[in-house]
Amino acid sequence: MINFADTGFILVCAAMVCLMTPALAVFYAGLLRKGNIVDIMFQCFIAMGIVTVLWFIGGFSLIFGGDISGIIGNLEFAFLQNVSLAPSEIWAPTIPFIAFFIFQLMFALVTPALICGAVAERMTLKSYMVFLTLWSLLVYIPVAHWVWGGGFLSQMGLADFAGGTVVHMSAGFSALAAVLVVGGRKKRDYTPHNMVYVAIGAGLLWFGWFAFNGGSALAANEIAAMTITNSQISAGFGLMTWVIASWIQEKHPSVLGAMMGALAGLVCITPGSGFVEPWAAAIIGVVGTLCCYGMIQLRIKKDLDDTLDVFGLHGVGGTVGIIMTGIFASPAINAVTGVIYGNPGQLLTQLAGAAIVMIYSFVLTVIMLKNNRPLYTAKGFRAVGDRRNRRGLLSGKRNDRVKSVYIFAALPILAGRCCF
Repeated sequence: MINFADTGFILVCAAMVCLMTPALAVFYAGLLRKGNIVDIMFQCFIAMGIVTVLWFIGGFSLIFGGDISGIIGNLEFAFLQNVSLAPSEIWAPTIPFIAFFIFQLMFALVTPALICGAVAERMTLKSYMVFLTLWSLLVYIPVAHWVWGGGFLSQMGLADFAGGTVVHMSAGFSALAAVLVVGGRKKRDYTPHNMVYVAIGAGLLWFGWFAFNGGSALAANEIAAMTITNSQISAGFGLMTWVIASWIQEKHPSVLGAMMGALAGLVCITPGSGFVEPWAAAIIGVVGTLCCYGMIQLRIKKDLDDTLDVFGLHGVGGTVGIIMTGIFASPAINAVTGVIYGNPGQLLTQLAGAAIVMIYSFVLTVIMLKNNRPLYTAKGFRAVGDRRNRRGLLSGKRNDRVKSVYIFAALPILAGRCCF
């Protein structure tokens, strides 16, 4: 039976999560050099188009359709057939099935957009579109089915409330693979060109994360309330942990460090947000953020050109979060019991699931890039040296002449379209 409070909650959450992809574009734009603002924004927006088409044709069905040997779903929901206004007893018992369809789509939109930050300034539009399509079909959809669609990891008992494996680990380890295969830029500049963009983007991501995690309860209930509370606690502790760590190491705090710390805390709590108690969320925020901070420092020493630290933030944060969920999951919150409550087997399940997702995502991404040499050339994935495309992605003018204010103007329009 449809519950109208739950339905309204999920529709608002879908709109908020939809805003996260443009917010990610703004966040990335502030971190890059000025001449690459529109490039990275367009890559994030094009992901919204490609993935929506794939989702409608069959992506949703391959994840949530009838399970085939624990590996993939069938095509019973392709082209929205059998996706009606009625609730689904399996997936959405209190909301219209079509609302579940649109909410899950928003996760599929933002995940591949994360990867473009790792190889920013090194992909042409055509190559990025090909890679994005292949990655969504071969990595995101199978992993999502394994974890959320009744696949073999779900059958094993892997606990991932809102996407530690499906979103963050898959994107993070694929980003690492892309960085290693594509290689680095000749000219590197990690200085953010506009901290206002970074702060606005991070703030909008933080805002959307409440829906990202809270909406995964699929109801306006006590689990959603606990999830949102845990998300805020972990983000706050993560922010302060990064600020203090950078203050100790670099002798001064930074706005960028504060933003990165908050996002690290949010990434780390994502898989356990609906399973742990608030005190555990604080520990996850601190420990996870320290791991992310340490990995980024190691990346700098090893001179890996992960432009926007996608692996350090999402790959490491998602991994730490999924493991700590196996430690701190409380039966008083949800139907998962962790190590400290007497179930060491849950930790083993989390470790096994994390290992499978990281290996699969990494290996498949390497295969996709290495086996497509025509794309992985000066005319494909990697630009000649660091030379700019004179015509840019959008017009015959250089991208740095395009006023980025137009992008900001598009954000409220997009949010309004989602809400109304």
